[in-house]
Amino acid sequence: MGKTALGILGAIPREIGNLTMLKAIRLDSNKFNEIPQEISFLHQLEKLYVQFNALKGPVPVAIFNMSSLTTLTLFRNSLSGGLPDNIWQCTKLLTLSLGENNFSGSIPKNIGNSTMMKEIFLNYNTLTGTIPDKIGDLPNLEILSFVGNNLNGPIPSSIFNISTIREMSLSFNHLSGSLPANIGLGLPNLQRLYIAANDLSGVIPNLSNASMLARIDLGHNSFTGFLPSTLCALTNLQSLRLPNNNLTIDTSTPEANTLSCLANLGNLTRISMAANPFNARLDDSFRNCSTSPLQYIYLYNCNMRGNIPIGIGNLSGLINLNLGYNQLSGSIPTSLGRLGNLQALFLNDNKLRGYIPYQLCQLDNLAYLYLGSNKLSGSIPSCLGNRTASLRNLSLESNSLSSTIPSTFWRLAYILHVNLSSNSLIGPLSQDIGNLKVVLEVDLSNNHLSGIIPSTIGVLQNLANLSLANNNLEGPIPSAFDGLLSLEQLDLSRNNLSGVIPKSLEALSLLKYMDLSFNRLQGEIPTGGPFQNFSAQSFVSNKALCGAARLQVPPCKNDTPEPNWRKAKIIIPLIISVILFVACISIFVLRRKRNVEVAREATSLPQLLWRRVSHLELLRGTNGFNENNLLGKGGFGSVYKGTLSDGIDVAVKVFNLQLEGAFKSFDRECEMLSNICHRNLIKIISCCSEVDFKALVLKYMPNGSLEKWLYSQNSLNILHRLNVMIDAASALEYLHHGYSIPIVHCDMKPSNILLDDDMVAHVADFGISKLLGGGDSNTQTMTLATVGYMAPEYGLEGMVSTRGDVYSFGIVVMETFTRRKPTDEMFDGEMNIKQWIANSLVLPDGKIDEVVDANLLGIGAEQEDDDLVRKRDCILAIMRLALTCCAELPEERISMKEVVATLNKIKTKFLKEAAARRGVLLNRPLV
Repeated sequence: MGKTALGILGAIPREIGNLTMLKAIRLDSNKFNEIPQEISFLHQLEKLYVQFNALKGPVPVAIFNMSSLTTLTLFRNSLSGGLPDNIWQCTKLLTLSLGENNFSGSIPKNIGNSTMMKEIFLNYNTLTGTIPDKIGDLPNLEILSFVGNNLNGPIPSSIFNISTIREMSLSFNHLSGSLPANIGLGLPNLQRLYIAANDLSGVIPNLSNASMLARIDLGHNSFTGFLPSTLCALTNLQSLRLPNNNLTIDTSTPEANTLSCLANLGNLTRISMAANPFNARLDDSFRNCSTSPLQYIYLYNCNMRGNIPIGIGNLSGLINLNLGYNQLSGSIPTSLGRLGNLQALFLNDNKLRGYIPYQLCQLDNLAYLYLGSNKLSGSIPSCLGNRTASLRNLSLESNSLSSTIPSTFWRLAYILHVNLSSNSLIGPLSQDIGNLKVVLEVDLSNNHLSGIIPSTIGVLQNLANLSLANNNLEGPIPSAFDGLLSLEQLDLSRNNLSGVIPKSLEALSLLKYMDLSFNRLQGEIPTGGPFQNFSAQSFVSNKALCGAARLQVPPCKNDTPEPNWRKAKIIIPLIISVILFVACISIFVLRRKRNVEVAREATSLPQLLWRRVSHLELLRGTNGFNENNLLGKGGFGSVYKGTLSDGIDVAVKVFNLQLEGAFKSFDRECEMLSNICHRNLIKIISCCSEVDFKALVLKYMPNGSLEKWLYSQNSLNILHRLNVMIDAASALEYLHHGYSIPIVHCDMKPSNILLDDDMVAHVADFGISKLLGGGDSNTQTMTLATVGYMAPEYGLEGMVSTRGDVYSFGIVVMETFTRRKPTDEMFDGEMNIKQWIANSLVLPDGKIDEVVDANLLGIGAEQEDDDLVRKRDCILAIMRLALTCCAELPEERISMKEVVATLNKIKTKFLKEAAARRGVLLNRPLV
């Protein structure tokens, strides 16, 4: 029986139990949400496939009463709860696939009872505890996958004696201890060994007896000692990944250099050993490179010295060569021009000298060329302009390149990123720069460029970052820059630019950062569009500029005196307007004073704009505030899901009036929610205020809170979490800067960030929020926020300010990307979540991996190194921002405006790098 990929909704019909002769059921890629108990009637069923569906709740225990079942695949659903103990009583079960669900708890110790089992997939759940030693009692086991859980403790030695195992996948857990010294002896059939991203230590064991090994990933652990030469005996090895450990290379004799022999293995296509302190000479390691199938070499940040060996040019199959962040010297060998399949060359951050060889122009498939931060000299090869079809990223910054930018350079019509900054380039910028029609970033800063800025730059509609700072450019800023519709950052500082700032730049709605300082600009600084957000720093040292006082420039003068009759035409209507305005204010004040008691009883709400909801309707809509409808409990009451008489689903927040402060909290939420409106703030529908009953009726958020997603479902990737943070930050930005009086939320935490149908975040719960009136930047309160999230000055002195919300937001960001609460038991004494993350940022070898939620940095053992680096860089930037938000002193914290801008910048970079990477993969030649 098979119904796959038909989009069928609902439960699997109970009548399926009548088909007693069925032997196989395949219902993949639908939207089934329930398996009926009647399925246990199918005593002859052997295979059940219900993967890629929407199954919820625990696995029906009845499934495991089917004595004939050999294959059970429930992969990628939303099943939860613990793993049933009776799974392992299915004596005929051969394949169990429960990966990518939400199972929690530990792995049952009776797992060893299923002695027929061949394949177990429990990957990407939230399982905890240790791996049971009884798993060694499965004599027929071939595939074991526990990737992406929270398992801890040592790996049971019994696993390494299951001779039938072909694949062992234990990556992205918290496993500790060391591996057995002769791991290969008991695993003669092992082909794939994945134990990356754990807490393993000790030395890499002898794997030579596991002669069938094809793929090894032990990266992101704490292995020490020499890179073992026994790896060279694995003639079937295809992929070796050992990045981010503490391995060194034995250089006592040339014969002992393991890298040298690995490069000559006949089947090896990938060497990934980045971020190990090898401290060896690269020319010794690859001194005798012969023709081999190597496609990927990742040896960045390994403290490699010496020259780049000429023999690397013999590795004709190379696709990606990354030797960045080392101590390599000498020149770039011309033999690299023979690597016809090369798509990415990273030699940045070394000590390379000499010219850029023109032979690199022969690399027809080269998309990424990174040679920045070296000591290269000479000119940019004009032939690079011939790489129009392939070149996407060019980074030559921080060298000693001179001469002009070759005219052929502007033929690179499909290049995305150009960085030629911090060199000694001279001459004018060509009008042909407008040919770079899809470019996203151009950085030509810190050179000696002269002449005017070409107006053709204005046609680059995708350009997000343009820096021409610290050159000798002159003339006006082109008014055609209004065509840069995607521009986010513009730096034209430290030139000799003159003329006015074009008012047309007000059209650049995405512009977040602009620096025009240290030029000779004049005239009025525009006030519209993005100019409302720029500070005086953007315009400093332009002596002829004028404008608003906040920009620290003189006010603009009107040079043409107006006739007296024209002044009168302006002044008289102005006086009348002022009189009318004062009269209106007086009437308003008198009416407000007269109706103050009525307003207090009605909680000052514009209820005419709201739907009328009675206590009785709320009782009916929530089934008498039944516990089954309870969504959660807070400091002043409970929230229930309800349905109004017209069928609208709502969330009803009922205040417990027995609690001190409940009346005040109700009034405060009413006051706040009635006056604010933003797409990322919870929307109020109505309220119900009676003598002994107070409730708010709010828009229902079907996807619950961020806290629920972080600690139960655990299916939010980096982009999901980043979007939620941007939404929450936008809400706080509105509260702090977008309303007439600054509002301080006072209780930012994941449970107060709610998600709608489209996973858009809405900030909720204004029960203890504060208005900062009368020009005050802070106020004092006796109401305490949630422990772990409140700013130091709030907890100690009760001082409330918008900077306190910034602090709380920073803690929420840390929790969102580490999946650790600030009150976690691991934080005691001097250690808190801030210090924990700060420590990880100052340690070498990418220790951020040890604090970030492991699910965010990989989707499996086959992840590309550059994709992992992209994700890590994104999370590093986010964590740095979070720490900036959590500065100890309020005045050292940034504003929510800056937070929103920075998060959007991080997101843009992350998406652009992902798009660029997809482009490389799409352009990869078939081998």
